[in-house]
Amino acid sequence: MSLVLTGRWNRPDVPGLLRRHWPLLPLAATVLFLLAPLPAGDATASGKVGPADAASLLLVLACAVQALRGRVRALNPLGVLVLGLPAVGLAIATMTAGDPYAALPGFVRYLQVFVLVPAAVVLLVPGAAEFRLAAGCFVVLALVQGAVGVVQYATHTGASYQGEDVRAVGTFGPGDVMGMATVVAYGLIVATAAGLAPGLPRRVRRIAGGCALALVLPLVLSFSRGAWIATFGAAVLVMALAGIRRALKVVAALAAAGVVLVGGFGVGSEMVAERLTSITQVSSAPDQSVTDRYTMWAAAESMWRERPAVGVGLKGFPANRDGHASLGLSSGSDTAGAGQAYLRQPLLSPHNMYLLILSEQGLIGLVALAGGWAALLVAGVRRLASGGGARDCGLIAVGLFVWQLTDFLYADIGGPSTVLTGVIIGLAAWWALPSRGAADPPGGAAADSGALGGAGSRGRSPGVAARP
Repeated sequence: MSLVLTGRWNRPDVPGLLRRHWPLLPLAATVLFLLAPLPAGDATASGKVGPADAASLLLVLACAVQALRGRVRALNPLGVLVLGLPAVGLAIATMTAGDPYAALPGFVRYLQVFVLVPAAVVLLVPGAAEFRLAAGCFVVLALVQGAVGVVQYATHTGASYQGEDVRAVGTFGPGDVMGMATVVAYGLIVATAAGLAPGLPRRVRRIAGGCALALVLPLVLSFSRGAWIATFGAAVLVMALAGIRRALKVVAALAAAGVVLVGGFGVGSEMVAERLTSITQVSSAPDQSVTDRYTMWAAAESMWRERPAVGVGLKGFPANRDGHASLGLSSGSDTAGAGQAYLRQPLLSPHNMYLLILSEQGLIGLVALAGGWAALLVAGVRRLASGGGARDCGLIAVGLFVWQLTDFLYADIGGPSTVLTGVIIGLAAWWALPSRGAADPPGGAAADSGALGGAGSRGRSPGVAARP
């Protein structure tokens, strides 16, 4: 850590670092605990608290302890509003639900993911160096999960896809086929942003670029159309913000990797081609999964029209689905493989986060949540475009946030990787919302002090001084 912060090749003071940065350990654990395999059937089980969720609770507790000791960042009024307003919308949706008791678990889950974890990340991360540490955990998680997924494809031990057990799902299992694709995409975006960021050492950029190329393969083998689209959009934005010349180099490298993997070695070429073709056939010749998605989208819209202000209540979509869905909806999706027997998974959400919020929380909930996300995105892009702060942190934060907001068009929360959504919102808010009284000097590699990372001097714990 001392290398990163001071640039000198000194032996790190491990006990001192632990004393100063112990609150960040639960943050790293929240990300890295997703490496732990879950028992079959636990991936999407309701009410299950996995290791990553438990670590996120420790993260919130650590934030509360540090707040009582006055050792957290000082947020400006916009930060308080953006991070706190969703709690108001969630409380209204819970109280106005047809069965408030049944809505309570949903309130707790939403509060965890969209309020408590993001706020804890914003308040506990003091500077750019600690931000990079958290972002690096995403790359480690992606590399390990991606390696497991590639082995699953090569050995036919993955989830079932087109009659073969070849779908890469990592340790998440067939019950959460989006889990591996999600974390691999996160790592790919972080690595791409670090590889393109000006000011970072050349060796760091090269390592990051190599990690990004390595993560392309498991992302392809996940056969997740939504993850592909979100990753493409976020990567294009990151490259555009980093500069055209760097972007062209990355595009050339990715194109070469794609030709070698799919064209040269034939890695999943037929399945990948069929999956890519299906993206353009969602309206002309949709498959059953797309038909189900359209049907659930229509059902969510119908629920909203019934109660436009407050929706049907948290956790209300499954109970109201059959009364609003057409006969074109199937009974569920088939899952098998990766160590799990055949199982029929019920369709309990519209697979669109915005429509899920609209149907269950109405316009009040959508404005409170999505309105805050829009504010964070605009503020983050503006700060990045202005040249303030550590640019690599800005590229990572904006890239991850754009990926998440794009993916919400095709997916919603659910499964063990959901807790990472809260971490990403927190990183985006950390970048977009500087501390009260903090100002941005000119950006660059040296801009990793607390002020540039958005932490004011009042929010620093003893011993965590601004780093030159």
